[in-house]
Amino acid sequence: MPKLLFSKIRIYEFKELIRNKKQVKTLDVLLSRRKQKNDIRCFLVQKITLPSDADSHLQEDDILKPKLEKLLEDKCYLAAFRAFLQSEFSEENVEFWLACKEYKEATSSSMLPKKAAEIYHMFLDPMAQKEVNIDYHTREKIKRSIVNPDPCCFDEAERLVFKLMERDSCPRFLKSAAYQNVKRKALGIGTFHQKITS
Repeated sequence: MPKLLFSKIRIYEFKELIRNKKQVKTLDVLLSRRKQKNDIRCFLVQKITLPSDADSHLQEDDILKPKLEKLLEDKCYLAAFRAFLQSEFSEENVEFWLACKEYKEATSSSMLPKKAAEIYHMFLDPMAQKEVNIDYHTREKIKRSIVNPDPCCFDEAERLVFKLMERDSCPRFLKSAAYQNVKRKALGIGTFHQKITS
């Protein structure tokens, strides 16, 4: 009997040992899977956040591209932009923007009604020769406000026209030969090249 008792104990110990080993293996497998998942997750996050070479070039190009505001402040770029818009038959946008800027800078409040009426009839009237593309509600709001105008009565239309130029005309201008020529002249490349060739 002691042999049987001894062998029963041995079997139970052995079973316990096997059970513990299995748990350790299962736990080890689970831990290693979790670790692998974390590693994969980290790798994916890292892959997404690191920019590729093409993306970094795009970001550099966006940084190097001048904003429309800066172009309109510079006389040379403004002249080139106006000429470009004339070639596209859309110069009324920049002319309207410049007229609004001049209107806001008017020092005499007695001149505002006259200037406001001129701007409205030149750019906003449905029969205007240089009509800008703005919505009906903005146009009607301005029409009512020019009876007793204030310096800000064209602000909403000016903002709409500026966004239109920024989104539509400016990107095409930045790719044009007119912009490249002005840029070269500004950097002095054109004059340097002329000196070398002559």
